[in-house]
Amino acid sequence: MTQQTHEPGSTATTATTATTTGASATATTSTTATTATTTPATPGTPGTSTTPGGVPSIPATPSGAAGAPSVPIAPAPPFPPLAEPRPLGERRVWPRTFHDRLTAPLPGLKALARFAREGAVRPGPDSVADIPRLPYEPGPLPRTDTRTLAATWAGHASWILRIGGLTVLTDPVWSRRILGTPARITPVGVAWDCLPRVDAVVISHNHYDHLDAPTLRRLPRDTPAFVPAGLGRWFRRRRFTCVTELDWWEGAELSGVRFDFVPSHHWSKRTLADTCHSLWGGWVLTASDGRRVYFAGDTGYGHWFSRIGRRYPGIDLALMPIGAYDPRWWLSDVHCDPEEAVQAAQDVGARRMAPMHWGTFVLSAEPVLEPLTRVRTAWEKAGLEQEDLWDLPIGGSRVLG
Repeated sequence: MTQQTHEPGSTATTATTATTTGASATATTSTTATTATTTPATPGTPGTSTTPGGVPSIPATPSGAAGAPSVPIAPAPPFPPLAEPRPLGERRVWPRTFHDRLTAPLPGLKALARFAREGAVRPGPDSVADIPRLPYEPGPLPRTDTRTLAATWAGHASWILRIGGLTVLTDPVWSRRILGTPARITPVGVAWDCLPRVDAVVISHNHYDHLDAPTLRRLPRDTPAFVPAGLGRWFRRRRFTCVTELDWWEGAELSGVRFDFVPSHHWSKRTLADTCHSLWGGWVLTASDGRRVYFAGDTGYGHWFSRIGRRYPGIDLALMPIGAYDPRWWLSDVHCDPEEAVQAAQDVGARRMAPMHWGTFVLSAEPVLEPLTRVRTAWEKAGLEQEDLWDLPIGGSRVLG
């Protein structure tokens, strides 16, 4: 299997026809694209030097220049420039599989045999005894406006994000059980009836702990859904009417907020016959004022993080998975451990990090409280400010005004 280590590098990504999109990480690259310093165009489109929110950058006045105040230098424009937004609800044709996107081979017979022989996928009794100590502090959702970025952790990879005036759910799982896993060990942090109107849903991939059919059935069928390439059919079969499928490095816009789908080190599978038939990844959400949040979804550590940081500079908050990592020989390719998550947050250039993907479902063998203690230690060892680690309890919220 070939490891994919490139992205659309020297040219701007532009819209392509539906029959060619998705064949590789560079399938959306146009040979006629221009660089960020060419003829000015509409703010936020390729060819314009902009801040992360699509606002043209302002040249800085040199510090100490006579008669002129010092002006902060605007963030560097993305490189390569962002793709033109795809139409919402666009019907597209995708390849049958996305095996070429894997950054590590899936486990073979030798690995499966070792797992059957020695692989423990649940923590020991002493660790399970710590379940009552897991942080669970549900509270009211914060008040927000169009200038507010707020994050509320409902548990696992489920967040209620408020950005640019929108309420966005990430990988919503409100069910008590998911297939093949014991019941959740902490309740959902926000009651479904307490949610405001949901403006959009983003899905990272199709594993059952991230794509939960009973939860999604609770949503109105006209709720915009942003999903990986190849997953739109699953939603349309359930009568969702506004489903936008995106390949890596593609984006779409809803009410002034841009949704970009970015790579991750993971895979997809929902049945015995659909391995890697849909894509996997994370999401970068950018408001019109430049506020930006990165939802990593489910991922191992690797080269994609620094490339995401180059493409989407100025990330205010990174939602990073820190659990389901033990045993490492089995899970390191697809799940970050806490130290890797901290490094990944630095790689993407995030100003803040909020841990997730722990303390909700018992998916692996590490002690249930270990991810939290290790991520706090790793954050401190990296010399990062304590207030920039949003280590929320389930049900907790933080607001960036």
